[in-house]
Amino acid sequence: MILRPFDWQPRTRVIFGLGSFSELPELCRGLGIRRPLLVCDPGIQRVGLAERALSLIPEGILFTDFGENPDSGMVERGRAVAEAAGVDGIIGLGGGSSLDCAKGINFVLTGGGRMEDYWGYGKAKAGMLPMVGIPTTTGTGSEAQSYALISHDETHAKMACGDPQAAFRVAVLDPELTLSQPRSVLALAGMDAITHAVETAGSIARNALSLTFSKQAWELLSEAFAKAFVHAEVEVLAQMQLGAHFAGVAIENSMLGAAHACANPLTQIYGTPHGLAVGLMLPHVMRWNGEQHYAELGCSVLSRVEELRGAADIPARLQEIGVRREDLTRLAELAAGQWTGRFNPRAFDLRGALEIYECAW
Repeated sequence: MILRPFDWQPRTRVIFGLGSFSELPELCRGLGIRRPLLVCDPGIQRVGLAERALSLIPEGILFTDFGENPDSGMVERGRAVAEAAGVDGIIGLGGGSSLDCAKGINFVLTGGGRMEDYWGYGKAKAGMLPMVGIPTTTGTGSEAQSYALISHDETHAKMACGDPQAAFRVAVLDPELTLSQPRSVLALAGMDAITHAVETAGSIARNALSLTFSKQAWELLSEAFAKAFVHAEVEVLAQMQLGAHFAGVAIENSMLGAAHACANPLTQIYGTPHGLAVGLMLPHVMRWNGEQHYAELGCSVLSRVEELRGAADIPARLQEIGVRREDLTRLAELAAGQWTGRFNPRAFDLRGALEIYECAW
């Protein structure tokens, strides 16, 4: 039993259920939002979800000018659109990129400066706008977290910018919206969620509360993930969506580990999608740490993670995604400086990072 102290104040109202997206007008009114900025990526716009949202909130202002890994330049463009329109709230609609970009825009719109000014925790100015988060993928759990992950537009370093005010006031989990996600998105977002469940369960910052969410997330995700590739029915996707959300709550009350620390440099140097990077690195990190650190999730967790990685067609080796052996030292240097590595169950440093990369290569 993990009886470490914790201090949890839920900041997000969570609405889960088929058709809950239709409640958006009422939810906005309850938050005093009349003219929101609707932040959604171009893919969400292509499948018609942005149009659907705007039919519910006709005064909304659409912003889609950002990519898969939103950076500080993209956030600044969103800020300019929001400021010119005089918005009074923000809605993030889409995957983790949309939700993180929405939070990032809120930071700089209400507090000024640039995104790097908020790198760390508790640096927001008073008066951030109310936000609604609506995930359309079954992955990041960003709607449950008070952090925005934004890349620096010059160095491409991942900046974790957190503050209690950056939490969504409302999260709408409508499984019906996840039916539009392509198989590739399902694979990478799902592996990200699985990594969240596993790493939070092994983190040295875990506690009785976070473990409750980690275990429930693992139970839901480990059962539904492989099924989703065979029959992407709404019931299975609902299970994954709820599991991803619980994993996000676990992060908010615990922390991650070396899989994320080793994944971020792959995105920074090679542009590797985040879900692919963590999915590839997770089994290697688990072996390096020792399976006993994940015993709270049950028996044979590593074996099941390997099965799920295979189901998602995620490569097992770094060389399969084009990583050069001569780059491993540089990657290890970057990984050793990642904040999440401090919470790994085995002491993680430059030497450890290099060992993991070499095993993964």
